[in-house]
Amino acid sequence: MPSNFISDLTIDRRAALKGSLALGLAGLTPGISAAAPGPRARGGLDYADPADNLYAFGKLWAGYDEPVIGGFHGLMYARIGDRRMVPVFGYTGTGVLLAKIDAAGDLWVKSRETGYFTDLATGDILEMWHNPFTDRTVEVYHFYNDVLVGKIGKQIPKFFFGAEGDSPTLMNEGTVFPDEKGEYPFILPFQFYGDDMMLSWDYTHQYTNPVTPEGWPRSSTGAHVSPSEHFTFTCSRRQMEDRDIPSVRFTAGFSRISQFWPFMEMGGTPYANGALFGRMFSHKGLGGIADVPPKVLAYIEKHAPEFLTLPDHWNPGISRVETWKAYAHDVPPENPDYAWQPDVFIPPTGKGHRARR
Repeated sequence: MPSNFISDLTIDRRAALKGSLALGLAGLTPGISAAAPGPRARGGLDYADPADNLYAFGKLWAGYDEPVIGGFHGLMYARIGDRRMVPVFGYTGTGVLLAKIDAAGDLWVKSRETGYFTDLATGDILEMWHNPFTDRTVEVYHFYNDVLVGKIGKQIPKFFFGAEGDSPTLMNEGTVFPDEKGEYPFILPFQFYGDDMMLSWDYTHQYTNPVTPEGWPRSSTGAHVSPSEHFTFTCSRRQMEDRDIPSVRFTAGFSRISQFWPFMEMGGTPYANGALFGRMFSHKGLGGIADVPPKVLAYIEKHAPEFLTLPDHWNPGISRVETWKAYAHDVPPENPDYAWQPDVFIPPTGKGHRARR
């Protein structure tokens, strides 16, 4: 399950006030039109209607009757300059989600997420990692996004990370365009091939790095970061359009490109300008914990069992989805004179936990 997908949609209030960038009806392959999907199934959906798109999105990513849990898992590769990419560790984690539609027809989603790095040979979750480039052994930062509750309205949301002056991210740039009214309704670029219902989702951020070189000279790779994530979801159209089914299984490809993670401590080295590429599977089923990789499940059950559950409340909270910002709030600055404001939340394991014991 992608670690930031739903969480990124429920951005903070600054995002709603920043800029004019937004999203609209996607340009689809000729003959695969969201506005004209063909005959409806029982209780079928109108893919030109933002309300039905919100319903489909909540049903695809989460579900409407009880929390669902999914997993993601794969490898990350490092690239330095023009050298070939080399695998450095696995990347895996979970997401627990639940959705609801309110009286106004808006979609609410709550979630809890984890992200871990694993040994290439054994698949075990790493607590320490030997960096082959710097020949240093470093503590591994485990990512925990505690309970996030957010609302998605009938306009495609905008993303805003970083600091004042940073620009919002245009979701699905290259496949979404304003409609004839200049508006950006919540219309998703669904495509249909037989019973296969497909959704692509892309975003390419650039913003001020919260892990600043002044505060974290070893962990910071520079003044800005530009993470990019890309998803290709597939589910059953028949199941999606049957409103008697509260959730639908998906499988997805998930890829990510970014600067090196802060815990790798590439700052100030000849490798600081390199890049990480990840290719992962992501999937959400209807069988409880069956979609969680076994070693991840055992680790969470032992160290952070609450991250396999969701609370009953729907109270909006502060998001921890931005991983560099979470690191900056969890790990004390390497420069002892740098002003620091820790997060109230303390991660259950990893560098962010050990640093604040």
